[in-house]
Amino acid sequence: MSKKNMGSSIDNFLKEEGIFEEAQAQAVKEVVAWQLAEAMKKQKISKNKMATLLHTSRSQVDRLLDPKNDITLSSLQRAAAMVGRRVSIELV
Repeated sequence: MSKKNMGSSIDNFLKEEGIFEEAQAQAVKEVVAWQLAEAMKKQKISKNKMATLLHTSRSQVDRLLDPKNDITLSSLQRAAAMVGRRVSIELV
């Protein structure tokens, strides 16, 4: 790291590198996938059971839980509802 970045925030560094939005989007996807997996675990809902509840395939559930994939808002809302959660999006 160069001396110009010493003491600066990670957000400032990512902005300077031009990758802030990309990094933020990836972080959000990772948190959402983790929250969904944790809710499934807490309620003892397997991936197969979740697929049945969502009327979809096990591979689609795998995609929902993989933060490398882009998922639609409607898919996320349906999955969240199956574990008693809801999706809240906010523009800041």
